[in-house]
Amino acid sequence: MKTYRTLRLVAVALLLVGATRAADETRTITGEAMCAKCELKLQDECQTVIQVKEGNQLVNYYLATDDAARAFHPRICKGPAPTTATGTVAIVDGKHVLTVTSIQVMK
Repeated sequence: MKTYRTLRLVAVALLLVGATRAADETRTITGEAMCAKCELKLQDECQTVIQVKEGNQLVNYYLATDDAARAFHPRICKGPAPTTATGTVAIVDGKHVLTVTSIQVMK
């Protein structure tokens, strides 16, 4: 019984370490930034989404709601813009969420 409990604790610890590593993945993405509400009609609130073509599909990266995302959003709320962003990617409720460290509209 003690061995079984120890194995369960080790398995849970390994899962937590794996989840932490997945959440800490830093990436740079380039795509079309647009508003999830106004342009894409995906939700009821404005939020910046960067659509990136990965292989044959479009992947939506939702910007985590923080000061950097709030400051950037007015630039794309009225229309899409090609954008490059770097930050930490995590999967939250089945969505790719990017917490940006830098973001800029490409010229």
